[in-house]
Amino acid sequence: MKGERTLVESASADSLCAHCDPQDLGFKYTDELGPLKGIIGQDRAVKALHFGLDIRNKGFNLYVAGEPGTGKNTAVMSFLDELARPKDPPPDWCYVNNFRDSYSPRALKLPSGRAAGFAREMKEFVEAVRQEIKVVFESEEYTKRRSQTLETISEQKGRLLASLNEKAEQEGFVLQTTPVGFYIIPVIDGQPVKEAKYHELPEETKQAITARREQVESEIDATLHQLQALERSARERMEGLDREVAKYVLGNLISQLKNNYQDLVDVQHHLEEVRTDILDNLTVFKGEGQRAGGGDAPPGQTSTEEYYRKYSVNVLVDNGERHGAPVVFEESPLYNRLVGRIEREARFGALVTDFTMIRPGSLHWANGGYLVLPVHELLSSPFAWESLKRALRDEKVTIDEPTDRLGILSTKSMQPEPIPLDTKVILMGDPGLYQMLYALDAEFQELFKVKVEFDTRMDRNPENIRSYGLFVATLCRKENLRHLDATAVARMIEHGSRLTADQEKLSTRFADLADIVREANYYAGIDGEAYISGKHITEAIRQRLYRSNLPQERLAGLTREETLLIDVDGVKVGEVNGLSVFSLGEMSFGRPTRITATVGCGRGGLIDIEREAKLGGRFHTKGVMILGGYLANRFAQEEAINISARLVFEQSYSEVDGDSASSAELYALLSALSGFGIRQGLAVTGSVNQKGDVQAIGGVNEKVEGFFDTCKIKGLTGRQGVVIPWSNQRHLVLKDEVVEAVREGMFHIYPVRTVDEGIEVLTGVPAGRMLEDARFEAGSVNAAVAARLELLTERSGAAPEGVPARGCGQGCG
Repeated sequence: MKGERTLVESASADSLCAHCDPQDLGFKYTDELGPLKGIIGQDRAVKALHFGLDIRNKGFNLYVAGEPGTGKNTAVMSFLDELARPKDPPPDWCYVNNFRDSYSPRALKLPSGRAAGFAREMKEFVEAVRQEIKVVFESEEYTKRRSQTLETISEQKGRLLASLNEKAEQEGFVLQTTPVGFYIIPVIDGQPVKEAKYHELPEETKQAITARREQVESEIDATLHQLQALERSARERMEGLDREVAKYVLGNLISQLKNNYQDLVDVQHHLEEVRTDILDNLTVFKGEGQRAGGGDAPPGQTSTEEYYRKYSVNVLVDNGERHGAPVVFEESPLYNRLVGRIEREARFGALVTDFTMIRPGSLHWANGGYLVLPVHELLSSPFAWESLKRALRDEKVTIDEPTDRLGILSTKSMQPEPIPLDTKVILMGDPGLYQMLYALDAEFQELFKVKVEFDTRMDRNPENIRSYGLFVATLCRKENLRHLDATAVARMIEHGSRLTADQEKLSTRFADLADIVREANYYAGIDGEAYISGKHITEAIRQRLYRSNLPQERLAGLTREETLLIDVDGVKVGEVNGLSVFSLGEMSFGRPTRITATVGCGRGGLIDIEREAKLGGRFHTKGVMILGGYLANRFAQEEAINISARLVFEQSYSEVDGDSASSAELYALLSALSGFGIRQGLAVTGSVNQKGDVQAIGGVNEKVEGFFDTCKIKGLTGRQGVVIPWSNQRHLVLKDEVVEAVREGMFHIYPVRTVDEGIEVLTGVPAGRMLEDARFEAGSVNAAVAARLELLTERSGAAPEGVPARGCGQGCG
């Protein structure tokens, strides 16, 4: 039949899939294979990782970009573990009291594993000091020396007072000691003069007594100064005695500590400050009262036991049991979990804190190693991103209060000494966030100079095919799953190509592949099989689709009921089956949509009803406008054309976007203009340019299978198929059912390079070449289109002089 004529050959069944022969794998079961080493198919990412982790210059932190499911998290963590294992553990860090300003604790660095020992030894030291000092100050020798000192002072005081009394008697007075000082009483004829008697004395006598009293008062003042000096001397001598005794006790106890840490200057300095503070506050250790020294301290530290906490050591990071450099993955990088926090406890209705309540963050734990952070969670946490940048920029970790940054509250709080930071930060995120940060945050470019990008696909070569087997073998051993036979691995490789929609590629979405193996293991268990075979992989894939394809089945039901009007047989003018893809979560499926075109006289140009109804997206609108360019390039080189044409997606009630239907729309328009009918058993996909080249599109497998399912519902006739872009052939990885139908001649795939090839397939009529006289071959589609356009232009009337035809303005010439 003339309507069945085609000059384009249909694709062979073998070219529609990415078959893998189990015999070519070189093993029978995956338990014969060794473990997987390294990262599969990510050479670019591996080189970037090596570079970013080896270079030590400031700012060369890493951003690992990749789509979810590519296994980048697991791969990077495994890579870091291997890299960190042979390295030396980083030093320990601890906080100790700052005896000059207890609100600013000091940070001490100790070799790996020594901080915990230092904290324990300091605790034992303080306990020993408390016991030894108490014992020595209760000893008989100390009591004797103290008594001797006090007796000497007492004798000196007695001699001063006796001398004062003697001088007073010589002047005719007697001294009476009171709690507030000395009371001077005059003496006449050996008898003290009472106050009443004193007033009765002659004036001359009182004046003489007053003069002598002033002399005695002068002597009293001098004696009092001597007594005060004697008291000071006594106090100093007693303190000197106490310090002498305490120094003897401390000398024996602290010398051992100093010997243990003689290689650490900061620790030696701290021990000297501890020694000085103990000597300044011996009354607390003697049990006679609270500390004698001054200085600020956080409120609430009033009891003796709380007072002793200032000599303790707060071990912030202990790397004593660590082997190699630390690798920290912080799943929830909140501000406090990242840079640390200062805890508080309630005492008598007030919140109090001290240096022992400082807690580390991920930056502390990863110091000297590697810190891995999910960038989305990092950006979602208030203050976390800015604090991370500050730490990397300043190369130190500062623990402060988040409220201080808000500027709302201004309270006195702890300000621990910052800890030097030496770590590689690896951000894990998607490429979109990388682009956003690079464009909007100037500091990001300076702090994260190395981009590590994980691809979602890799070449399908023997090395990567074998890596698939190693990956499966490692997964089975790690999770105690049944191993796979060669048919199952071959089916996994075929599915890997299907996921990439490319016969020459394999998917690196190993999370999805691992789930297939886990589900197949379940079905193998139901069958009682010792190994997972190809049928179990197929069943797992089928069941995953079945759990998600309810919307697809409902649309198929509407087609079966003819609620959705789709013809898969016969010939119609101006109608073609276009193909679209629906994405619903983890699954995508294709379905046909009837596209119709109508033409008539007028100058309305090419009208896209989807756009007029505000249901057309930008890319779809661009595709329709390209059709006008095609018509102008092909049919309006000599004279302007006028046309009024309308294009529409029938029974479409949601937004239409993308240009993959532009070739189908053009075929419908050419059919409506030429009068040649289009075979309804064929569906079309592909975009088109103004020169008439058919261009590749996405989702070709879903589109082909979607139309195949529709034809199966309506009944396969052997005359049905899909017209696809020639450049999409390598992307065909169709399900077995479609491949077998093609093999049996019940379904066809027609790859075309140009619109002319496509229209020939759809109409069975030659497209027609342009001859030297600018006309097309007689009897061709193009000749019929040119004739119809000439007729429409004639009947629509010529454009006014100097004014271009509206059809030209609409892209139709």
